[in-house]
Amino acid sequence: MSRIQIPIDVLTSRLNMGERFQNFRSGSIANRFSNLRPLSEFFDIKRLSKPENFAEMQSRVNYNLGHFSSNYAVVFVMLCIYALLTNPWLLFDIVFVVAGMWFIGKLDGRDLEIGQHRFTTSQLYTGLYVVAIPIGLFSSPFLTVMWLIGASGLVIIGHASLMDKPIDEAFSGEAV
Repeated sequence: MSRIQIPIDVLTSRLNMGERFQNFRSGSIANRFSNLRPLSEFFDIKRLSKPENFAEMQSRVNYNLGHFSSNYAVVFVMLCIYALLTNPWLLFDIVFVVAGMWFIGKLDGRDLEIGQHRFTTSQLYTGLYVVAIPIGLFSSPFLTVMWLIGASGLVIIGHASLMDKPIDEAFSGEAV
């Protein structure tokens, strides 16, 4: 039985995704959010309209993903925070692992002595994994990631496809 090969670059080339993510990786956090658009422009209901056809929707998405990219990053971060707050087991597991690794790192390779018991860093890491992995599997992180992808995709692509270009941008691409 042969495997099905899906050319991801063909699917994403129409939306110019490679260059968008390359630009996102190359800048700093402060530079990333320097072009944050005001809320009045991001939620301008006067510019909301249904696209006439797929080509217009694609044009709107291409324009709005670049124009509101920092706002969409903020929306994604807010959805991440919401996903963690509504999944307390996953939040506990993440905090537990981070705190446990920080505590073990603070030992600087020395053994932990509690009373007459001595625990090596290897034993501490093993204990951390023995507790964190079952809690992590119980907290359904894959379901949370899938929800996050679906929710952010729906919100971001939905906003980008329904938000019309400004008047001055709409006529700049047409030949006279």
